[in-house]
Amino acid sequence: MGLEEKLPNGILLTSVEKLVNWTRKASLWPATFGLACCAIEMMTSGGPRYDLGRFGMEVFRASPRQADLMIVAGRVSNKMAPVLRQVYDQMPEPRWVLAMGVCASGGMFNNYAIVQGVDHIVPVDMYLPGCPPRPEMLIDAILKLHAKIMDEPLGPKRAALRAERGERTELVASSVKYGPQESPGPSGSGKSAVVEARDQ
Repeated sequence: MGLEEKLPNGILLTSVEKLVNWTRKASLWPATFGLACCAIEMMTSGGPRYDLGRFGMEVFRASPRQADLMIVAGRVSNKMAPVLRQVYDQMPEPRWVLAMGVCASGGMFNNYAIVQGVDHIVPVDMYLPGCPPRPEMLIDAILKLHAKIMDEPLGPKRAALRAERGERTELVASSVKYGPQESPGPSGSGKSAVVEARDQ
């Protein structure tokens, strides 16, 4: 069914908050911060097989001033920490941080040289575990970040109201949200068509 059939009068109503958040989530430009093996998986997700371009993210910016999403892919050494913070400070608001891999999320190498999680340096919006996480996992984390961006309030008053109500974004796995939907079979068994085809 097309948009014209759903809206016969050609009128679409929404709020400014929803419209602004939709434009933000549909045009994320990542500032790459590949530090270790996770960066290979991040590069793969931008290739033709996984195609981050369908989410409007094919432009990995070399300049932090043109980016609004920092994907920290890999371990951060104490020597690299000030550079990471400088890149984050140069990014314009609003900005988001995705900690990719167990090294960036919490620390796998527990020694004096490695920062035990990038949340000691920058605020993290999304944690992605794995060593290294597959491109499908990165895309799933980005889709969850999209849901978080869509629910972000505009302005401090709206943010305070949401905090007062205790509202939080429900993050559903992409395999559940976009997977095959359950539909009643011919016998009304409630099994999906995919399961029925497999059983035959």
